[in-house]
Amino acid sequence: MVAALISKENDCRSCYKCIRNCPTKAISFSDGQARIENDECIYCGRCYEVCPQSCKIIRDETSAVSRLLKSGPVYASIAPSYLAAYPGTSFEKMREALIKLGFADAEETAIGATIVKKEYDRLAKEMKMDVIISTCCHSINLLVEKYYPELVGCLAPVLSPMQAHALDLKRRHPGAKVVFVGPCISKKDEIDQYPGYDENVLTFLELSKMFEEEGIEVESDPNPKSAEESLARLFPTEGGILATMAKENKDYVYLSFSGKQEVLPALENIRSGKVHRAFIELSSCPGSCVNGPAMPKGNKELVNALISIKRSAGKKDFKVDEYRQNDISKQFLGESFNLPEPSEEEIHKVLRQIGKERKEDELNCSCCGYPTCRDKAIAVIRGKASLEMCLPYLSKKASSFASYVIDNSPNGIIVVSDDLSISMANAAFCLFTHHEASSIVGHSLDEIMDPTLFALALSGEPTRGKHIELAQYGLFVEATVTYDPQYKIIVGIFRDRTAQHNEHEQYVANARKTAEITSDVIEKNMRAVQEIAQLLGESAANTKIALTNLSKTIAPEEKDGK
Repeated sequence: MVAALISKENDCRSCYKCIRNCPTKAISFSDGQARIENDECIYCGRCYEVCPQSCKIIRDETSAVSRLLKSGPVYASIAPSYLAAYPGTSFEKMREALIKLGFADAEETAIGATIVKKEYDRLAKEMKMDVIISTCCHSINLLVEKYYPELVGCLAPVLSPMQAHALDLKRRHPGAKVVFVGPCISKKDEIDQYPGYDENVLTFLELSKMFEEEGIEVESDPNPKSAEESLARLFPTEGGILATMAKENKDYVYLSFSGKQEVLPALENIRSGKVHRAFIELSSCPGSCVNGPAMPKGNKELVNALISIKRSAGKKDFKVDEYRQNDISKQFLGESFNLPEPSEEEIHKVLRQIGKERKEDELNCSCCGYPTCRDKAIAVIRGKASLEMCLPYLSKKASSFASYVIDNSPNGIIVVSDDLSISMANAAFCLFTHHEASSIVGHSLDEIMDPTLFALALSGEPTRGKHIELAQYGLFVEATVTYDPQYKIIVGIFRDRTAQHNEHEQYVANARKTAEITSDVIEKNMRAVQEIAQLLGESAANTKIALTNLSKTIAPEEKDGK
């Protein structure tokens, strides 16, 4: 079965907000991805609320409920916090919208809350339990079962209002199915753990999606009908459970706490054994259910919602049937993880790996999501965190690495602010320009070099690999100058190309000289050839004349011989 809340892959930005806000640190982080550890999760929904990338996904039951609506009569059980999700409406208008959606009818979960609070009063009156912790909030129940198993005996063994209402609905409407609608994610896990009551759970977010798909609007109601018998509508407000109880037993102290900042210290205090004769209302959400995680964010008007809920609540209880204790009892089991505690040596080894050599090095800044460096080290040992999650360590490491690279770079590097004043110059640049860094930082760039390329970069024309001369320093360099608009700095990188430039110039001079010599040799050779050709030409001409004369001399003699 898909968990009530899961993590979406590949969108995590390593902000660790989910870990920071998770009351049980039920999130592991590896390979750049935060993942919910469902065995450890109490489904309070804090990670869902705070994740800036919406990486946490609530299990969507809209399709399943749509199919359920076609299968027979389905009743909606609406949490009283609907007034926070749909400001300005009333239960009558909500009921009309739900019937349009396909529900046979709708009732307020506050009816189930009335059954529950009566049982709470009975438990307090009997005084068989020293400390009683309310069990309406499934996240609180999971928190106690998983992390405070020794306090399971303090949990009031009573169904939640959601379950009690489903039980009551099915008794009055045999064969009916029930869907709870509310602001809680944990209720989805509750029906998984305790089947047989509600068939399904919709969050107000899912209900709004279904309304939108069907073109149904929840109408406002400027004059909602008041109901005297509706005291349990106060349940979703902080202290609302106590406000509905008779509290006849004055030997008990009745207290209310909400949100992890209050709930965790309260449970620690109870575990210490110093708390006695107390009925304690606990809610995982700050301000209780009216501030639940699955509320439409655009409609979340907490103050107006509280005013509406308190005004809608009457002075008397809903009329409900009487139930035997066994019918509405609930069993809780301690499910402690019993994770092995690492040794001090293991913890200190991890702390040393992130530069925490001494106690004062442990900043406990919570950037990693854990309250202390020690807690983070334990998470690393358990495979739920990585060393790189420590921001001061990572920052120091990155800074050290960057400084090492810059300081040891053979290239001259200079950083200039957008007003062209020098912010930083590395050793190579200072060597190139024969300056000390302390003597030029803070000064204007034009005091040591032509700022033209930096001005061009600032205007959006970066320079990349351009060969220029720094005549005042006798250098020829390959310059790259770029502007970073985010940090408003101009970075200049200069690679010394003087030796190569000089070699090239020498090569060009040698080539020119060689060309001149070659030209001279060719010219002389050509002259020699021409002279030889002239001599050969004169000789050939004389030979021709001689031979012609010889021919003429011989020819007559041949005639005479005839």
